[in-house]
Amino acid sequence: MTGRTEPGAPPVHKAYADAPDLRREMHQLLALGAERDGRQAGPVSGPPADPTAAERAWLLRRAALMDRMALGGGPGPAAAAAETAEQLVRHDRRHPGLVAGPWYPDATTPAPGRQHYVRQEYAAWTAAGRPGT
Repeated sequence: MTGRTEPGAPPVHKAYADAPDLRREMHQLLALGAERDGRQAGPVSGPPADPTAAERAWLLRRAALMDRMALGGGPGPAAAAAETAEQLVRHDRRHPGLVAGPWYPDATTPAPGRQHYVRQEYAAWTAAGRPGT
C-alpha cells in the first residue's frame, strides 16, 4: 500500500470490462444468494472449499452490480451501491488477506471512495481469474 489517501481506481469502463451484462449478473447473484441462504440447492454438492473467499466473491459481485446500476443515476441505486460497498469494506477489514488490489479498504474515504475501492477490487478479482467462485 502506498502513502496516498485515495486510490487511483481504474476507470469504470476498465473495471467492469469483463463483467456480465446487468441482467445476467443480477440473475446469477439471485441464484447464488438463494444457495447461500439455503433456499435453493447449489449446483455443486457440499460447501465451497473456502467459504470466506466465496462470501467475499458474492459481496464483491453484489457491490459491483449495485455500482454499475448506480451509474445510471438516481438516489435508490446510489444508496444501494453505497451500502453494498460498505459491506464489502467491512468484510475486507476482517479478512485483509483477501484484498486483491493495491489499496486496502481504509485507504479510501467514505462516499465515492468506497465505489473506487469496489472498482479496484472487481478489476483485480477479474484479472486473478475470479477466485472464490
